Amino acid sequence: MEDRSVSMGKANVWALAALGPLVALLTAAFVWLHGWGPFADAGGEVPWLFMLAALIFGIVVHEVLHAVAWKLAAGIPWADMKLGFQWKTLTPYAHARVPMSARAYRIGAATPGVVLGLIPCAVALAIGDGGWMLFGLLFTLAAGGDALILWLLRGVAPGRLVEDHPTRAGCYVAGDAAMSDEG
Repeated sequence: MEDRSVSMGKANVWALAALGPLVALLTAAFVWLHGWGPFADAGGEVPWLFMLAALIFGIVVHEVLHAVAWKLAAGIPWADMKLGFQWKTLTPYAHARVPMSARAYRIGAATPGVVLGLIPCAVALAIGDGGWMLFGLLFTLAAGGDALILWLLRGVAPGRLVEDHPTRAGCYVAGDAAMSDEG
């Protein structure tokens, strides 16, 4: 098996470097369309305790979205999913305990960034809501480790069998084995 993973700490650092430019671009687009006012309005309208609760809720939902996407894309039973928190790197995680196709793994890796990051940013750009934009920007950055995983899997055929790494960001890629039902 080929190891296509990095430490959680390295994934967190890479996340900022990789998706920081995208967040800057999205922020610039929002400011160009709507100005800085909606950001200031968002901070004044929403109590900080609510914002903290939304952040914690979003973090939990991010990990649950990985599991749901893997369940739907690969048919993995709930009993073979593990959600947890790595205290050493302050990183929440979702882990599939069984192999799946690289295609299904990619779907699971991308889903939280799209659902919690890019879609709220698109909505915010359309309606000019600073709160939604801040939420989307934060969760776009939070998907940086997932973007790294997608990068690590470049060149891996969709039908190749992969196994989620139990402690690191990424996976193991099986030799030449392929899954016939998900390619």
